Amino acid sequence: MSLSMRSTDPRLVLALGLIAHGASGCLEHPLKPVEYDMASQFETTLDVVENKDVDILFVIDNSGSMGEEQATLAKNFDHFIAVLEHPDVDANYRIGITTTDNGAPGCNGTTPEGGKLRLTSCRDRQQEFTWNGENPPVEKFDEACGNICPPELAGLETTPTVTDHDTEPKPRAWIERIEGATNLPEGVTTTDAFRCFGPQGIDGCGFEMPLETMWKALALMEQPGQPNFDFRRRGAILGVVLVTDEADCSLNPDHAAIFDKNGTKVFWSDPGAPGPTSAVCWNAGVTCTGGPGTYENCDPADKDESGQITSDPDEAVLLPVSRYVDMLQNIEDEKKTMAPDQEVIVAGIVGVPSGYSGPEDIVYQDAVDPTFQAKYGIGPGCSSPAAEAVPPVRLREFARAFEVDGEPNLYSICDDDYGPALEGFADKLISQIRPACMPACVADTDPETPDRLDPDCIVEQVYPEGGGTEVIPPCVLTCGGSPCAPDERDQADGWEFPSEEASACFRYLTDRWGAEGTPTKLDDMGDACIEEGWNLEFRIERRIGSPPPSGTRIQATCQLSQQEEIDCPDL
Repeated sequence: MSLSMRSTDPRLVLALGLIAHGASGCLEHPLKPVEYDMASQFETTLDVVENKDVDILFVIDNSGSMGEEQATLAKNFDHFIAVLEHPDVDANYRIGITTTDNGAPGCNGTTPEGGKLRLTSCRDRQQEFTWNGENPPVEKFDEACGNICPPELAGLETTPTVTDHDTEPKPRAWIERIEGATNLPEGVTTTDAFRCFGPQGIDGCGFEMPLETMWKALALMEQPGQPNFDFRRRGAILGVVLVTDEADCSLNPDHAAIFDKNGTKVFWSDPGAPGPTSAVCWNAGVTCTGGPGTYENCDPADKDESGQITSDPDEAVLLPVSRYVDMLQNIEDEKKTMAPDQEVIVAGIVGVPSGYSGPEDIVYQDAVDPTFQAKYGIGPGCSSPAAEAVPPVRLREFARAFEVDGEPNLYSICDDDYGPALEGFADKLISQIRPACMPACVADTDPETPDRLDPDCIVEQVYPEGGGTEVIPPCVLTCGGSPCAPDERDQADGWEFPSEEASACFRYLTDRWGAEGTPTKLDDMGDACIEEGWNLEFRIERRIGSPPPSGTRIQATCQLSQQEEIDCPDL
């Protein structure tokens, strides 16, 4: 039955999300009846926003101890990209980077990003890989940048692109790969780019504020004129990665006196010291039970300038963790109005032991080394030849609020390989991408072909903000390079766009039996749709570099089955 013959057919109208299909499953073949009742059915409409888009924000500690860790992150980035670019995923992703430097008293001379995204080759910032906080100064350029970023990528910049709300092509402060096209010069992969853009140097403020710079980075994405503007797409899955070896020190600027050399020094480990250390951050934001020596537990605490617990967020010297949980929860709630199952994905590469499985794995104890204790206020949460890191109490509490299915989302910064951490984070991101199942039992319009489902659907994309609709034509299946004859579709070995003008087309995926079904793999359904009992999945194909506006929906109008026990036996 052709699309042009469908004007009197009953329909169920549903708007579907898009994704590349996954592996196929195996089911017992149902048998079709000889006669098929095509009597009228009802209509309804359901909207599910496209969620193949993924926006990822990296917040990277750029303080003096982070040279090795930045090198490890950059070297292992290919694990992350491999998951996002796998053919069964093919995510449309953006990657933005900011630092933990938000400025703080005692950090004079740094150039705080304050949440602004920046994208410059580390080879153009060699001076940032020297830290003068030690004698002699620490120099990490070769380790963190020179041995990782090729010399020819000095001066690397993104190529001009447009966004949903800025249609003037210009270089953006982020890496992106949309519908197979990147915003990088020819021959430069996204992995190559991150190996140069990712290392942030080691001359940043030592009072790290990963939560506050994350908050500011997300807020700046809503402000025209900022490098962050329009990075975050309305319908995209949002991921945040925090990378630091110290405690969060997100200061309430009204209480900067806690760092004052002439102040009360309530949170200083050594009031006689010439200046504050990171111990101020630990003491001002954490309360431990038990001890001294080894503590039963340590938890975030809102304290006023006198060191007392306060319930007034304005009096808390460090901005409450709830500020950051609430911001991401609001973003998640907004996304759930478009995709009810969508969640914000958070990960931390922080001071937890290798193989971290929950808070009980962290041992909170005073440091054996008195210098470490004086500097940080507590002993390390993990140690290795690669790193020594402070337990991430505030970050732990923040990350726990965004665990998915109770699975831990913190990884050890002391590991010498971040591949498993990056793969784990990427896997959680792509778990949010759902295949475009037709969530109804679709009718088989041709009972003369008992070995396959022959659906009859019209597929349209619905543009956001009153932009109207546009019919998406079916892709042309090819056999040996030429269009397949009707009786050859089960043998298809490729597909093509129906015309030079078409920027998108759709394919039906109807084979629930994989290798035991039709000979071609081009119609194999993904596991998710099969497990839910549906009998039809769509695959939307787009030309490279031809993405629709963010928030575009896909609407499918299909004839419904009246014999679900035949067409959808597993519902």
